[in-house]
Amino acid sequence: PSDAAVAPGNRFSIVAQITPHKGVHVYAPGANNYKVIELKVLPAQHIRTLKPVYPRSEIYFFKPLNERVPTYQKAFTISQDIVLDGQASTRTALNGKTSMTIGGVLTYQACDDRLCYDQVTLPLSWTVGLKPIITEATVRPATR
Repeated sequence: PSDAAVAPGNRFSIVAQITPHKGVHVYAPGANNYKVIELKVLPAQHIRTLKPVYPRSEIYFFKPLNERVPTYQKAFTISQDIVLDGQASTRTALNGKTSMTIGGVLTYQACDDRLCYDQVTLPLSWTVGLKPIITEATVRPATR
C-alpha cells in the first residue's frame, strides 16, 4: 500500500510490481484477441475501488502473424486507488481494529517467441494499518 495506515475517508493506492523473465512478454490493455494482464481488487465492505492504472506499453512484433500488439516486456507497476469509506457506520465497524487486509487477483498469460503458457491467476493481498479520523484541531490557536 502507498500508506502505512489510513483513516476512514482516506484515498490510498495498492500496487503490483511485475517483472517478466527475459524474452517473455505479457499482453497489455488494448491487445485485442489476447489474454490481457488484469489486476482486480476483490469487493469488500468499507472500500471503493477506482479504475486501475496501467503503464504505457511497448509494441511487440509477432513475426509469424505479421502482427503488432501492446505488451509489457520489462519491469512495470500497476496501481489501484482505493477509498476507505468515511461514513459513521464504517468508523463504528472498524473501531478497535488496527489493520485491514484487501484481497485481489492478478491474471495474466506469459508468452515468448515460440509459445504462450497457460493463463495464471495469482491471489494477492495487501495489509494496511487503520487509524482514527482526527476530529479536533491538533494545533491550538495562538492567544494574545
